[in-house]
Amino acid sequence: MSPFQSMTHATVYIVITVIVFLIAATRKNPFVIAGSFVQEIFTSRKYLIHFAALITILFFNKLEMWVEKRIDYKADFTKSIYSIEGNFVSAIQHFFHNDILTVISSYFYVVIFPSVMIASIALYTFQKNYKLFYAICYALMFNYMIAIPFYLFFPVNEVWSFHPNVKLLILDVFPTFEQDYRPLSGLDNCFPSLHTSISVSMAVIAVKSRNTFWKIFVPISSAFIIFTIFYLGIHWLSDMCAGVVLGVVAARLGLRISEGRLVFGEQVLLKRSFKNNEL
Repeated sequence: MSPFQSMTHATVYIVITVIVFLIAATRKNPFVIAGSFVQEIFTSRKYLIHFAALITILFFNKLEMWVEKRIDYKADFTKSIYSIEGNFVSAIQHFFHNDILTVISSYFYVVIFPSVMIASIALYTFQKNYKLFYAICYALMFNYMIAIPFYLFFPVNEVWSFHPNVKLLILDVFPTFEQDYRPLSGLDNCFPSLHTSISVSMAVIAVKSRNTFWKIFVPISSAFIIFTIFYLGIHWLSDMCAGVVLGVVAARLGLRISEGRLVFGEQVLLKRSFKNNEL
């Protein structure tokens, strides 16, 4: 029997995993943590605006797929990527192929990836570390805002759909993956890899956390998620490289804005310019 029978099963696993993460990170009742989140939603306008913006940006990928179906743009850069990379992904998949590893990798790709985002938001809110919460909001916005134009105008198909020796291994664990998960991400929405970029952003931000467990666990999970995109036969090496760069840049920009350093830097430049004009 496959661990994932439907997206409903995956959602249940995500909820359970988030609860486990929060208990491991705080040793507190997860319902108390959820209560702090609800309290912030109803008492802080700034928090509510950022959270609403975050939810809105997550729907942009769905909007991109809607736009893609309606524009007359038929470019496909998959063959060019393959000519550069060759059998890199195929070699990784065949070298590491193992049934247990397939289950673990699929769990990280489908469950751990969103669970880290959800748990990060809950954890930073509970700890009243608003700078990191705002940094996540900004980082996710930058990730999607930069990735979506590439999905529209630089389409690259997933490795398994193009390479004859690469299999979509996640189907061994999640047989309805293409029907249930595919509507969330197009087949040619490969470059850059959002699984990579968002995981890297979460890791960069987590390192700034005061929580020892979280600052260690999130970077490790991020590294393993990057491995899964190759092992499961989904992304090309170039997708990962672009995702790492995007993830780091998005996280650093998010941190700078949330800490006020970006605005401060602009103010300093304006003051210097004003003084020079006076002279």
